[in-house]
Amino acid sequence: MPTEAPVIGFRPVGAADLPMLERWMRQPHWRKWWGDSDEEIRFVQDMIEGRDTTRPFIFTVDGDDAGYIQYWFIGHHQNESWLADNPWLGVLPAGTIGVDLSIGPADRLSKGIGTAALTAFVAMLRATGFSQIIIDPDPANLRAVRAYEKAGFQPIPELLGKSGDSLIMRHVARDTATQTA
Repeated sequence: MPTEAPVIGFRPVGAADLPMLERWMRQPHWRKWWGDSDEEIRFVQDMIEGRDTTRPFIFTVDGDDAGYIQYWFIGHHQNESWLADNPWLGVLPAGTIGVDLSIGPADRLSKGIGTAALTAFVAMLRATGFSQIIIDPDPANLRAVRAYEKAGFQPIPELLGKSGDSLIMRHVARDTATQTA
């Protein structure tokens, strides 16, 4: 008997979500890849309060909070201070957006949720008009890299080895995958 695909939803992060996010961010699977949870929660607070242009969301699976996802504008980071540490940002078109995500509770890891959420999020972003979408996992985060590949992301060949501790991957729309080099 085939199982139905989960229903993925997104809602903007609000102040009421901060305690849950803080709990999630303190878990080992978050800290390993995202770093200091206190600093990260301050970044999200800045986003909510409009001091950062990044757009944060909680994603849900069948109505239950399951993780965090955000998109950020490459063009907003193509400035002297960011380019000094991340010269690869200058190679991308200014209209490109970057996506980051993490599964909330550790017991939801390795269940296909990341791939499903990212696939749905990219579809939403494309429907909104974004055509250039990247993600930049640590190449050692093999679980994430595999999930992102399943969601249609591929490493950008011209940036391999030129982006520090990140693997820069671009989403390739399924219907145009054979048309892009």
